Amino acid sequence: MSQFQKSIYTLTTLEDLAGRSTPVHRLNPLIKFLITGIYLVLVISFAPDQVSGLIPFVFYPVLMMAFGDIPLKPLLGRMLIALPFSLFAGISNLIFQRTVLLQYGGLLITQGMISFFSILIKTVLTVMAVLILIATTGSRDLIYVMIRLRCPSIFVLQITMTFRYLELLIEEASVMYHAYLLRAPKEKGIKLAHTGAFLGQLLLRSFDRAERIYHAMRCRGFEGSISFLKQAKVDYPSKIFFIVVTSLLIIMRLINISELMGKLIV
Repeated sequence: MSQFQKSIYTLTTLEDLAGRSTPVHRLNPLIKFLITGIYLVLVISFAPDQVSGLIPFVFYPVLMMAFGDIPLKPLLGRMLIALPFSLFAGISNLIFQRTVLLQYGGLLITQGMISFFSILIKTVLTVMAVLILIATTGSRDLIYVMIRLRCPSIFVLQITMTFRYLELLIEEASVMYHAYLLRAPKEKGIKLAHTGAFLGQLLLRSFDRAERIYHAMRCRGFEGSISFLKQAKVDYPSKIFFIVVTSLLIIMRLINISELMGKLIV
């Protein structure tokens, strides 16, 4: 499998997972979207030194993956893309925040170490929550939710078109890449001297494809906005799920359950 084919497979994996039929997939998309937003806000709201308070929030993605029958491997592959950014931010804290907070034997635990682990945990939790939302909700349902929440139409349209035709762009690049290799069979990849011409040709072909797609959409009555048939109303199981999960998340934010359990055990 070529690198371009792997990229296409990576793009379509989560969309394929969203087509399953599990209790999580059957929940109303609006409810899942709102819960994910609340979860992100609560996780980000923790101070850098409140690492123990973040631990109970691990149960949300774990339970959602269990009830949604979501494999861990495709989520981890995408999560690794965001980790380098948080690692660089955390390393800077290790360098500049050297105040010693705790000494355990010969190990000095500094404020930078605490904030470093806090950034990593927040990154893992937030990225996993968003990936689980995508893996349990189709792109069409997510677009409908954004329209229902009165997001700007141009913003929704850009996301829709980018997500829909990114696969076509990769396929176009794959065709050009294989054509290049047929003309240079001894090369293992595109030479640096030819990269500019390759990207320029890809840009021109993308413009041409976009122009043809636009005219085809206009012929089918496209007027600059996305229209949906009226979706089903929020059912009672989704409402109950929203109330229960939101209440538990707020309780975990207000009460440090990890610290409380540690005191009870001691």
